[in-house]
Amino acid sequence: MEKLHLPIIIEIDEDGYYIVSCPIFKGCHSYGETIDEALVNIQEVIEMCLEETKVEELNTFVGFRELEVAQYA
Repeated sequence: MEKLHLPIIIEIDEDGYYIVSCPIFKGCHSYGETIDEALVNIQEVIEMCLEETKVEELNTFVGFRELEVAQYA
């Protein structure tokens, strides 16, 4: 069994839920009340995505960068 190391992005929404995404799959998102719950949930979604997508067809994750944008009031 091949093990994959996948990037996960974690955010907190306005209601305090943890939103998790795996950017190498299109539409691969989940959430949870805790980070641990969110990670368990995204793992289930990733497993479903892997059933439909070959490893060779995955998007390539390049990295994460922060971009500064001016906010106008």
